[in-house]
Amino acid sequence: MADAAQRRFPEASLGKHWRLTPPATRFSLRVDLGAAAGRAREHLPLATVPCRSAVRHDWSALWLGPDEQLLIGPEPMASSFALAADAVLSGLPHSLVDVSHRQCGLKISGPHAIDLLNAGCPLDLDLDRFPVGACTRTILAKSEIVLWRRDHEQFHVEVWRSFVAYLSGFLASVEQEFLGKD
Repeated sequence: MADAAQRRFPEASLGKHWRLTPPATRFSLRVDLGAAAGRAREHLPLATVPCRSAVRHDWSALWLGPDEQLLIGPEPMASSFALAADAVLSGLPHSLVDVSHRQCGLKISGPHAIDLLNAGCPLDLDLDRFPVGACTRTILAKSEIVLWRRDHEQFHVEVWRSFVAYLSGFLASVEQEFLGKD
């Protein structure tokens, strides 16, 4: 697993409507969800509805595909979580990979969150089309992201660490050009 001390927080400009989230632990889990759901119910967060999230205690699971979940939780719990997950999934073919070093999170919130996102994201983010709890892979500007709607006016964006400076610059430009001092 990636040593937290070796992970550097990427350089990014800050905006009025968005910011980097604190460091977190992230796992990519590949498993047959049907086989794992019964076992994991009490121990692991698993999102079983396509393009939706599930939250259990301090951990969130984002459904990215029929056998793929992105698990996000507190940074200091990586080792204990991995051991518990491997124990619960023992006997099932699965892959649990710590991708904490690869990604960062951005929180985009407020009444202009949709405006910021739609400046570079092709999705219809209307609440009826992309409700609270929805998540999917998509694009923001020229960066592949995972977009998760946490609340009516709050989104979580997972982006590869190497794209954080680019994406923060894009968001700063949009914020300045379209939103001004609002």
